[in-house]
Amino acid sequence: MRKVARKAERGQEENSQALLPIAALAFTLRRGLREFLVESGMTVLGELLEQERSELCGPRYKHQSERSAHRAGFASGELAMGGRRVQVRRPRARTEDERELELPTWKQFSSEDPLNARALEEMVIGVSTRKYRRALEDLPPEVKERGTSKSAASRRFVAATTKQLAEWLGRDLGNLDLAAVMIDGLGFGTERVVLIALGIDHSGKKHVLGIHQGATENTAACGALLDDLIARGVATNRSKLFVVDGAKAIVKAIRDRFGERALIQRCQVHKKRNVRDHLPEYLRSSVSATMSQAYQTRDVVRATKLLENLARSLDAEHPSAAASVREGLAETLTVTRLALSAQLCRVLATTNAIENLNSTARNVCGRVKHWRGGEMILRWTCAAMREAEAGFRRVQGAKGGMPFLVNALRRNDERIDEKLDEAGEEPPSRQFQQRPRHRQRKRPPVFRLGAQEKLRQRPTLPHGRPCSTIGPGGLNFRVRDGIGCGPSGNAAGNLLTR
Repeated sequence: MRKVARKAERGQEENSQALLPIAALAFTLRRGLREFLVESGMTVLGELLEQERSELCGPRYKHQSERSAHRAGFASGELAMGGRRVQVRRPRARTEDERELELPTWKQFSSEDPLNARALEEMVIGVSTRKYRRALEDLPPEVKERGTSKSAASRRFVAATTKQLAEWLGRDLGNLDLAAVMIDGLGFGTERVVLIALGIDHSGKKHVLGIHQGATENTAACGALLDDLIARGVATNRSKLFVVDGAKAIVKAIRDRFGERALIQRCQVHKKRNVRDHLPEYLRSSVSATMSQAYQTRDVVRATKLLENLARSLDAEHPSAAASVREGLAETLTVTRLALSAQLCRVLATTNAIENLNSTARNVCGRVKHWRGGEMILRWTCAAMREAEAGFRRVQGAKGGMPFLVNALRRNDERIDEKLDEAGEEPPSRQFQQRPRHRQRKRPPVFRLGAQEKLRQRPTLPHGRPCSTIGPGGLNFRVRDGIGCGPSGNAAGNLLTR
């Protein structure tokens, strides 16, 4: 009886010992899944480090004659985790001549420093430096941490944005096939303005080209922005459509550098706003409706007549409004003159695309209450531009409308080249070697045959004799592997040998 009782007691003790890890796990899970994962990860990291030290020094408490390293206790180290630095107990190993050996796992984890990127991300989405600690995930209380103060978060943000600004403003723009460029200014107080250039390539994708900080939107600041874009690869020997808000300084800077290859489109929304400011309240809605009707007209001659009639009707009572309508009238109808699609014309007729970009910049930079110089403004603006670029899409109507815009720009280049040929100068566009976008597939030659047409190259049947089509009208067919095929794809059944 005593033996049976002892066996039963021994079995109960073994079961209780087996349940201890499960109870500890359940207690940890009650504290939170995140704390459980953090503690498990710290345990696995410690085991990996100890295993690597054992591979270098051999197993514990065992003499080895060929041992080349020995254990040197532990040291306190720090690793980045969850937006802060946590303290980790790091095992040490040394060679026989007392040189420190670095464990591979520790080297990999310590070389990665995502803290700057984490601080940049938190501050861009609206977290202040004082609340940076509250935005991070909670860690177990026994894990020691540092680097969550407002000064630490600010230093990381400055380091990340400084590096980002240098890389972003040094990008090469020569690989972009730009069709349109929008330029607008973003004000910071009364003494500072940041000029922003937004480009649209041949496929309709938007790209923030560059930024420049100045006092106002004057010709010098606009020229400095354009000079920077040209220095980074924007070609001046290819025509482009420039969409601006109507500032004369911007237009002058564009004309000085691109000449006739710059097609200026003044924002129609800004033009209507300028005219409305010269009118009394009871006339604003009717005049704005008349201008909208003219801008929506697909015929440039009719649109010009509508705007000129409106200006004549305002001459007597409101001459300043009439002068505002006439001022830059042709430049407000540039996209209409290019005969673009209605959807793309609506996009390129205004600066709404870059105004949306400016709105994102205001949301990001609006939380700053005190600016400490132009360098700080550029860093914050660059961070806002990168945030906006993440949500960029193709402009509306790009699929069916961008080819028409590209063709219109090429026709403008041909017209300018012809004028230069007549003057005896070499056109710059002929010196421009366009980068091939893709390898074009060679298609078989297409021949249009008719009763009155003479063929320069006549297809042949497999036996080599010339052939032609029959019928009163001309037919299109191709030669495939020596066999002439008609429009229906049949073999040379419609061919008549001679």
